[in-house]
Amino acid sequence: MRIVSLLPSTTEILFALGAGPEVVGVTFECDTPAEARTRTIVSTTTMPEGLTPAEIDAFVVAAVASGEDLYRLDAGALAGLDADLVVTQDLCAVCAVDVSVVDDALRHLGCTAEVLTFDPHTLEEVLASVEALGVATRRTTQAEALVASLRARLEVVAASVAGRGSDRPRVVVLEWTDPPYAPGHWIPEMVELAGGECVLGTAGAKSERVLWETVHAARPDVVVVAPCGFDRPASQRIADELIASGVLPPGVIVHAVDANAHWARPGPRLVDGVEELAAVLASQSPTQNPRPPNQSP
Repeated sequence: MRIVSLLPSTTEILFALGAGPEVVGVTFECDTPAEARTRTIVSTTTMPEGLTPAEIDAFVVAAVASGEDLYRLDAGALAGLDADLVVTQDLCAVCAVDVSVVDDALRHLGCTAEVLTFDPHTLEEVLASVEALGVATRRTTQAEALVASLRARLEVVAASVAGRGSDRPRVVVLEWTDPPYAPGHWIPEMVELAGGECVLGTAGAKSERVLWETVHAARPDVVVVAPCGFDRPASQRIADELIASGVLPPGVIVHAVDANAHWARPGPRLVDGVEELAAVLASQSPTQNPRPPNQSP
């Protein structure tokens, strides 16, 4: 089988299932595992480099409003790969090439590759996508084993926070910071599993733009800075800027995460994000360890 993966998350899953040798095409964002970087890149972004969060938001809003694509699909590279299976998404126009673009390209090329589309909104649907990829690549056993291991890790976290009862830190996750966005999809579930109370955002829904006044009104104990697509050093820089600007509620604990790896991508490493946050909430709970205003743990 020759597979083209148009999602960083599915690329990670495919390699985790042992299907890495069959992956022949990826996107410019597919960086895990490192071996994925050796595959042919068939999708790139139209967004200029070096933009600030506010400039990125403005670029995306303008592109969506005008109906322009945020990603370029290299039809020539796709044609040369002679794929049997193309994995894409129908979740978010900002996340990757839209499935309609892929369908049009394959039809234009006369390619008969199977197109497998993922649209996970919850953690359970993320785990189901692992199983679906296992079926598609004839690695059902490996997929079942991977899902079982991920569930086992989540059960360990659940057991560790079970005694907390209703005394849970109030958590705001900032999926974007300029302007601020409250999270949707699987992120509120991650907070709850980690032992926190997600006070902004709705599980399974889309992320939502909010005001800083809304963040203050939510009375968070902890603010998780998780701008979509940013790694930990970049998130930390943004967190430091937020603290310096004074826009965050006073006394809140600020924690920057690797949003790109552990929060935004619907793949196995979401469990890493749950485990990390559980440790932060356990050791930095405001009721246990009072901190000076607006401090990073």
